[in-house]
Amino acid sequence: MSDSYRASLDYLYSLQLFGIKLGLDNTRKLLARIDNPQRKLRIVHIAGTNGKGSTAAALANIFQAAGIPAGLYTSPHLHSFTERIRVATRQISEAEVVALIDELRPHAEELRTTFFEFTTAMALLHFQRSGVEWVVLETGLGGRLDATSVVDPELCLITPIALDHMAHLGNTLAEVAAEQAGIFKSRVPVISARQLPEVEAVLKQRADALNAPLLLAERDYRWQDQAGLLSFAGFDAALEKLTPGLQGEHQQQNLALALAAGAFLGIPGSALSRGVEQVRWPGRLEWLPELILLDGAHNVAGARVLADYLCQQGLSQLHLLIGIKADKQGEELLQQLLPFVTRLYATRPPVDQAIDPEKLVQQAQKSGILAAEYADPQAALAAALQNRRPDEPLLVAGSLFLVAAVRELLLPEHQLLSISA
Repeated sequence: MSDSYRASLDYLYSLQLFGIKLGLDNTRKLLARIDNPQRKLRIVHIAGTNGKGSTAAALANIFQAAGIPAGLYTSPHLHSFTERIRVATRQISEAEVVALIDELRPHAEELRTTFFEFTTAMALLHFQRSGVEWVVLETGLGGRLDATSVVDPELCLITPIALDHMAHLGNTLAEVAAEQAGIFKSRVPVISARQLPEVEAVLKQRADALNAPLLLAERDYRWQDQAGLLSFAGFDAALEKLTPGLQGEHQQQNLALALAAGAFLGIPGSALSRGVEQVRWPGRLEWLPELILLDGAHNVAGARVLADYLCQQGLSQLHLLIGIKADKQGEELLQQLLPFVTRLYATRPPVDQAIDPEKLVQQAQKSGILAAEYADPQAALAAALQNRRPDEPLLVAGSLFLVAAVRELLLPEHQLLSISA
């Protein structure tokens, strides 16, 4: 890492002191000062609670397999800021990050932009200058007031919606769904993953109000899991027994949503197939050597999905290394995983505010599970590796930041993170 890149990131991360500022005015003003690059881009906009990153990565791989230059904007990153902004699935270079920050900084300082407003503008400017044909744009938080919602997309995608970020998005599924549906634009088609009935009702109401075609899983497109193989049908595409690049039934739903988007946009079946078979999304149901499983499940819905995977795989007697951010439903999240656990190692993920590990320890002990608190992820990992037998899997979950910290301890190379096989 060069000194200039480190200094640029120090400035960028300092913008987090402005916190989360929901609203579009600042982003619009910042983009106007750089000649509105978003107006020159064809955009697929993705919102939802879980699965946005996997869906976005799969769609980027589909574009790549079709020979279509595409930009990809996702968050957060695992190891390097450059993971957030990709062209043709490749990370932006550190030198390009420095140049963009230098260019945008004077405007940002006048407008007092937040970290996410700044990075969204960076990404859109980089994509416009890179000459991409499409952009896959993931929301950061919610949809209606998310900085990415300044764009006028040609297609919107909605991944499964569940309760998360309730301080910002609402306390009921209907309220969260209304915020996520805020990315809908007049007459712009929307493709949705499978949703709970109360969520689907909100999406339909919003789509009807905007005269936006709403295309639904199980009605307009379908997929089938056949012993880990994926079959898909919809929008004039029919694909049989693909070998998905991501594990888990929930990932098949995410891949099906990406396939639906690609098929809707007219991408050939051969590229659809290659895209979902080649996609990789590290830190999500990622198996490392020696039976170590990493998963970024960080809310109750994600923990349920992880628990389903553990059940399907017949996994038990797990050693669980866990840390959870303070804004999450920690007790409910952990409760989903405890039936599979023989020993728990609680720590704090590397974030500003986290649930007290002692609370996680007490919850595990009430279930009769051996548990202990550790000062940091490194100490927790060392204890877990020492205590488990070779045939007992180690699961790391509860926070994507924790997964990243453990991944850095276990893997020597992590700065460049490929999302393609």
